[in-house]
Amino acid sequence: MINVQIPLSAELARDAEAAGLLNARALATLIRDGIRRKAAQNLLSGAAKASIAKSKAMSLEQIQQEVTEVRQAQRLARSDQMA
Repeated sequence: MINVQIPLSAELARDAEAAGLLNARALATLIRDGIRRKAAQNLLSGAAKASIAKSKAMSLEQIQQEVTEVRQAQRLARSDQMA
């Protein structure tokens, strides 16, 4: 388990506390959601670059492989957080 300290303004800390976001479960959920958003952004960015480069479309198998790799990375990130 890793402990993290994050400096927050008093106002932001009050708002986060009032919203129930300053506990381990809520913060873990926020981080997981951020990881998923980042993975999706990376996937979309890659698709945009491929489109600009006019590269060949990916097959369903290739897309599934990409999704599998992203999910594996997410599971690894979660297991690292738990260690």
